[in-house]
Amino acid sequence: MNLLKTLATISGMTMLSRITGMIRDMLIAHAFGASAYTDAYNIAFRIPNLLRRLFAEGAFSQAFVPILAEYKNQQGHDATKTLVDSVATLLAWSLLLTSLLGVIGAPLFVYALASGFASDPDKFNVTVVMTRIMFPYIGMISLVALAGGILNTWREFKIPAFTPVLLNLSFIFCSLVLSRFLHQPVYALAIAVVIGGILQLLIQIPALIKIGMLPSVSFNPRHALRDPGVRRVLRNMGPAIFAVSAAQFSILINTNIASHLPAGSVSWLSYADRLMEFPTAMLGVALGTILLPSLAKANSIGDHDEYSSLLDWGLRLTFLLALPAAVGLATLSEPLTAVLFHNGKFDTTAVTQTSHALVAYGVGLIGLILVKILAPGFYAKQNIKTPVKIALGVLAATQLMNYFFIPRLAHVGLALSVGLGACLNAFILFTSLRRHDIYRPRPGWFLFFIKQTGALLTMAGCALSLSARVSWLTMQNQAIYRSLCLSAILLICVTVYFGCLFAMGFRFRDFRLVTN
Repeated sequence: MNLLKTLATISGMTMLSRITGMIRDMLIAHAFGASAYTDAYNIAFRIPNLLRRLFAEGAFSQAFVPILAEYKNQQGHDATKTLVDSVATLLAWSLLLTSLLGVIGAPLFVYALASGFASDPDKFNVTVVMTRIMFPYIGMISLVALAGGILNTWREFKIPAFTPVLLNLSFIFCSLVLSRFLHQPVYALAIAVVIGGILQLLIQIPALIKIGMLPSVSFNPRHALRDPGVRRVLRNMGPAIFAVSAAQFSILINTNIASHLPAGSVSWLSYADRLMEFPTAMLGVALGTILLPSLAKANSIGDHDEYSSLLDWGLRLTFLLALPAAVGLATLSEPLTAVLFHNGKFDTTAVTQTSHALVAYGVGLIGLILVKILAPGFYAKQNIKTPVKIALGVLAATQLMNYFFIPRLAHVGLALSVGLGACLNAFILFTSLRRHDIYRPRPGWFLFFIKQTGALLTMAGCALSLSARVSWLTMQNQAIYRSLCLSAILLICVTVYFGCLFAMGFRFRDFRLVTN
């Protein structure tokens, strides 16, 4: 399998997802701006998302995929199918119970995540209602994560990468159509989440049938719990939950802090986060999706050289593509925010505050992406404890940074703490991989960085010089012209960056990697 070609395919699907997601957010910004209601929506959506990342896409995938790859490569189809059925049974019943508890305990969840909303009863009640509507999403999207883990192990990457598009299309439809028929239009966003979750689950079924791995859910979860493979998954999930929960707990704390800051702070951070997710998802998530099953396979057959080569390939691509993205976010934060969101109720203040948060996120972008490359180096070896210890230390460091930054930078301080914490996490993960001799860098890294630094500095100067010639905030009524200006600057920056690299000897073929 050509990993670079596979990465391009997944990144293309992810790009489609992010484009539809951006259209979604532009519609939300136009209709609701950065207001109390969008704060309510962002908090309500964050609650099931936190649990999804904690139990499903995070801890579950990290524990399940390496064991599934081991079964597939060593124990054959029947044993693998039994494992899938048992895991699906236990997961389905656990999620049903979690969803019921979430609907009942929604007020407690909202208060825990955004206690600042309690001073505004209307805002608090709207958040509770939206949380109750959205909570079943955790069940659907967790089963989607199960299906995605299975398909990725069989190297069927396209469908899992495409599924987020369906959620975004649901948002777009509900924002444009359904919101007109509701007494509280913002509730359409909560309904969109549920519809999107159903669509994401349904699209996985034909692909699972094709590979003979459509899970069968039993009415007897106790029998599933006795499966030795399930017990191994659960044992690995315990530490993985701590690892993921450290990051998610940090987000929970930051969200609660933001709810006490001026109205709009939660939304400013959310819009900046959406822009940051473009490079994070297109590179970090895509690479992590490819690397985990490939690393798990290399580990299961004892090929340590390929294991190290996979990590080296992932790191080189990350620096090659993530650093220019970080420079772009930092130098073009205001143009990006203005072009995408500055219309309707999203005013000049919102543009300025969001762009400031985006600069802070850009500082830590390389760390956020590197963590998604380095952590699988441990997960594929079923070593969850090391990332747990690192994550707990980073959590403490992030909150110390919050204590220092927030009084001086308000919501921007929250974004900066997250980014710097991710960089610290990536640095410690890297040194741990080196210390355990899991990763051995290939020659040429020093020259790689020297050449890339020259290309980055040239690109940054180009971006700052060109963007300074346009008055982005006074062109609200010239949306097309403003978009064309930004597109031209982005195209020039990309051309300058890769042109410099090409002139210094970088070639496309140098980043190809083929695995069995």
